[in-house]
Amino acid sequence: QVQLVESGGGLVQSGGSLRLSCAASGRPFNSYAMGWFRQAPGNEREFVAAISRSGGTTYYGDSVQGRFTISRDNAKNTVYLQMNRLKPEDTAVYYCAADLGVRWYYASVRLNEYDYWGQGTQVTVSS
Repeated sequence: QVQLVESGGGLVQSGGSLRLSCAASGRPFNSYAMGWFRQAPGNEREFVAAISRSGGTTYYGDSVQGRFTISRDNAKNTVYLQMNRLKPEDTAVYYCAADLGVRWYYASVRLNEYDYWGQGTQVTVSS
């Protein structure tokens, strides 16, 4: 079992920044790739960013490319999502997820490949 707890969400003005954190426990953190997804009311959950076990491979959704940065600190069992130049359309509940049993440099953009999910943290961007 893996437990994931997100934090760092909140209300921010358009153009502002937030950093989300996701603390993991239950299994060695470097044994799974990590991803961030988001879900706005009435929408499906969508891919935001992913990072491999090594931290050397990252992927981003088209709508956040160049504005968001995913990173991980394997010593702190934490994955981060730095969000800059936020827009109202970034408003959503953000979830982190763990993908177990993958290769060292692998990361997935597919929601159904992830095995464990956090409870989510709300991000609201005002215009």
